Amino acid sequence: MQITKDIHYIGVNDHDIDLFEGQYIVENGMAYNSYVIMDDKIAVMDTVDTHFGSEWMQNLKKVLGIRTPDYLIIQHMEPDHSANIDVFVKEYPEALIVASAPAFNMMRQFFGTDYADRRQIIKDGDTLALGAHTLQFVAAPMVHWPEVMVTYDTLDKVLFSADGFGKFGALDADEDWACEARRYYFGIVGKYGMQVQNLLKKATALDIQTICPLHGPILKENLEYYVNLYQTWSSYGVESEGVMIAYTSVYGNTKAAAELLAKKLTEKGCPKVVVADLAREDMAECVEDAFRYGKLVLATTTYNTEMFPFMREFINELVERSYQNRTIALMENGSWAPMAAKAMRAKLEVCKNITFTENTVQIRSSMNEENKAQIEALAEELCSA
Repeated sequence: MQITKDIHYIGVNDHDIDLFEGQYIVENGMAYNSYVIMDDKIAVMDTVDTHFGSEWMQNLKKVLGIRTPDYLIIQHMEPDHSANIDVFVKEYPEALIVASAPAFNMMRQFFGTDYADRRQIIKDGDTLALGAHTLQFVAAPMVHWPEVMVTYDTLDKVLFSADGFGKFGALDADEDWACEARRYYFGIVGKYGMQVQNLLKKATALDIQTICPLHGPILKENLEYYVNLYQTWSSYGVESEGVMIAYTSVYGNTKAAAELLAKKLTEKGCPKVVVADLAREDMAECVEDAFRYGKLVLATTTYNTEMFPFMREFINELVERSYQNRTIALMENGSWAPMAAKAMRAKLEVCKNITFTENTVQIRSSMNEENKAQIEALAEELCSA
């Protein structure tokens, strides 16, 4: 794939993977992106996952022809992007490795060497002249590892954004960008909103015409759309008006209450209602929806004087990712000692700018008329808030 006259795509698609990072379901695989800039000097941007070293090297050699690269630029040391550094070094012993100081420390950890005889350490604001192309390096610590640098090509106005603006899915997958980019962002980068905001502030000073991430498609059109989504996500803003109802249910009674609330919300004109069974649905998608919408209802049974395990896991996932700026409603069920609402609230109190609804639903085993009235009142409060 030719991105500009001088910039070529040499990445690979992985359709064998089932879990990315050992936890995220990727039905449509993953793309490991790598690029090469052809100029007086040749720069290769990152490598790919260890299982695709041969394919990647073939892609690189096809673009190079009879030439050899001068630089390997490593923006991010996660193994899906750095695993083939040693393969590259053995194939091209004269090339320099360009990376941040923390990245070279990680190379020593991964490969037993920091390539001291062929390294060029870069820091924020440094440049590298290739000929017509000049690369400008921008530090992006904790987006989402501490060693990360992103790279701006001043000639073609291309931002090589490391894991920023990435998404799940191979490049040949026909799927909506925002859905899988949102799940990717909140699953992997979501904890580091402040650091993403800092990077976006630096990026606004650049004239960016193309974004080349390390995962997902190259972005060339309507860049404002993607940047605005990242602004919303990284500032923990509300992307879509609506209510997410996340529940766990043992014998179906809590599920019935959650479904009744969803019905009432829809009848009252709520723009969007999403209902998720935390025990059965992809947890990463549930986390994604919790961050997408401005209102969240948590409904669960009391379990061992606390809450059901899948609800505890879900709340832990939210808290770990700095969940904030939301309205939360609680629904609990308990046959003899309802304790779930108290336990959920205690876990969520560390979150910033959380508003709890005045109405809380408490069910004793199964719904009665009083509970139905509570659900009606909660639906009214959520729709009017």
